[in-house]
Amino acid sequence: MLPWRENRASLWARLLKTTLLALLLFNLFTGLSYARESILPAGNAITDAKALLRYALPIDNQKVREIQTSLEDISFQLRGKRWTGVTSDISRASLLLKTQVEEILTDIPEARQTQAQDLLTQMQGQIASLQSAAEAQDKAQTLGARDRLLDSVGQLEELMVKEFPFEVPEPYSNRPLLKGRATVEVTTSAGAVTVIVDGYSAPVTAGNFVDLVQRGFYDGLPFIRSEDFYVLQTGDPPGPDEGFIDPKTGVYRNVPLEVLVRGDEKPIYGSTLEDLGIYFANPVLPFSAYGAVAMARPEAEPDGGSSQFFFFLFEPELTPAGLNLLDGRYAVFGYVVEGAEILGKIKKGDKIISARVVQGAENLVTPAA
Repeated sequence: MLPWRENRASLWARLLKTTLLALLLFNLFTGLSYARESILPAGNAITDAKALLRYALPIDNQKVREIQTSLEDISFQLRGKRWTGVTSDISRASLLLKTQVEEILTDIPEARQTQAQDLLTQMQGQIASLQSAAEAQDKAQTLGARDRLLDSVGQLEELMVKEFPFEVPEPYSNRPLLKGRATVEVTTSAGAVTVIVDGYSAPVTAGNFVDLVQRGFYDGLPFIRSEDFYVLQTGDPPGPDEGFIDPKTGVYRNVPLEVLVRGDEKPIYGSTLEDLGIYFANPVLPFSAYGAVAMARPEAEPDGGSSQFFFFLFEPELTPAGLNLLDGRYAVFGYVVEGAEILGKIKKGDKIISARVVQGAENLVTPAA
């Protein structure tokens, strides 16, 4: 009888999770809109925000990507306590760093060559530290050393970006555009989180957000929705308006749905991937990381976003990466990279004390007066 009881308990657990998922999805499609009261590829999905941001950079240097992929794989190997796999990943990354310097530097503009060479030298020392931690089979030190090395890889990759990769379509070109990335520190009544906003993948959506941050629009606004394992929503201004009204023109600023599909040169505007019939396309910025930041909008209006946005509280049992049905329906424009634990503490009624651009403000291009 005991095995049957264990199976029954397991069945009930799975049934509960399935029921919760169905309820959450129903709530999603009726709730991530304006309301005064509330409201990747197959294989191992990438659930790390910084990794997603690295892969989202518009570069095409195979060697640096191979280094990155080897280092990213270490966390997967560590979950299974496969130290042989960890050692193999480190050895591959080390070999590439020693033998492919010329190929890596080929994609670095001349003005940034010295900075890139300094980074490569720094990375040689970092990989030696990583090898020592792995030899001692110290998981915490190995992950820490790997993360520091990956931060350097990310900096090197950013040096490879030569120019903004595409022209924003004319209907949206005379809006605030983020042509690059910006780092925003959002201080809430529960603590501070740091968000990297990605204009390379969503320049209109990211530009709108950074412009509103610069205006102080979000300062003092409450969280109007807080649901465990689901979303935190904010950005609803006081009064009857549900979005941003430009004080110069008196016009409501709407934001089009903007989703860049992996492999495409520029984002898709104004339509969900579902409406276009490309259900299995992979957004460059997916909802597969805890703390994904995306625009809220009325369900029936793809271009109805304005100022309200939400933090996605990714929970792998209920909203597994690649299966959460959010990808392509809402526009992700960044990820929380520091202070993610604060998101779990925020409740409805808590407030944004301040939101400030701490890096990358120069990448915001505002319309001519």
